Amino acid sequence: MAWQKMLYSCCLLTMCLTYVLAKPPPDKKDRVHHGQDLSDHTHDDKQDFQYDHEAFLGKEEAKTFDQLSPEESKARLGKIVDRIDRDGDGFVTQPELKDWIKHTQNRYIYENVDKNWKDYDSNNDGHIAWEEFKNTTYGYYEGDSFGDLENKETYQKMLARDERRFKAADKDGDLIATREEFTAFLHPEEFDYMKDVVVTETIEDIDKNGDGLVGVDEYLGDLYSPDSGEPEPDWVKTERQQFLDFRDLNKDGKMDREEIGHWILPPDYDHADVESKHLLFESDKDKDGKLSQEEFIESYQRVLDDAKSYSEIMKRMHPHQEL
Repeated sequence: MAWQKMLYSCCLLTMCLTYVLAKPPPDKKDRVHHGQDLSDHTHDDKQDFQYDHEAFLGKEEAKTFDQLSPEESKARLGKIVDRIDRDGDGFVTQPELKDWIKHTQNRYIYENVDKNWKDYDSNNDGHIAWEEFKNTTYGYYEGDSFGDLENKETYQKMLARDERRFKAADKDGDLIATREEFTAFLHPEEFDYMKDVVVTETIEDIDKNGDGLVGVDEYLGDLYSPDSGEPEPDWVKTERQQFLDFRDLNKDGKMDREEIGHWILPPDYDHADVESKHLLFESDKDKDGKLSQEEFIESYQRVLDDAKSYSEIMKRMHPHQEL
């Protein structure tokens, strides 16, 4: 029996090593913009309301609410409902709830914009002009087309790329970005009207022969740099087949702009839309298609009570682990 166990262990080790050698490296590029799920928890109200809790407030804010007394959470929820109710009619509609959920889930984007805003709005006028951005980013080097810098061609390409993206984000063409336009500049993948520039930048990164298309070797070359004489890993073979089966939709051997757009910015499941409809259905007691403040707070307090119970259970099970 001992030799059987040893043989089994050796086989298991071989399988593990094969998996490690075959799987993509941790730094493998992933150019696909994935829609973000709203919570790591299972969306099952029969089990708990953790998914709804984090979807509505965001993960960090949900943890804060778990520590509040019922009176404090009720007061804070009332203020949040007022913010969700954008038209001030005293009711929360499904579109308003959807927009709120998207806002809470994209909070990291707004924090990134706030951080950069301070660096680039040099005259503190509440806007960022192209000249402000350019001077802050490249002004020290830009004189005489970047002068004698060893890698000045790289800087010139970066400047041209930033200018093109800035102009694409600048809807009214005045070369002065509002906060929303600057957000589109920093995070173009989040805005439908920026899709074309995201596709263009992707082609520039991958298209090595300059034909404006991406072939299978260019696609793989963006993911994988083989060592001389090294056999092609299994994951690369899988990616090659993915290109043939799902990336190259018209089967002409290359990806054109439309196919690249479908690859990097695929039509996605709208988590916020589904969750907003779910919350409205569960909370709308009089079934009039909208939520009064009282309806919402009464329903959400049940979610908070469940979340606190869940938190206490997890603390008892894992007393030294931060949740």
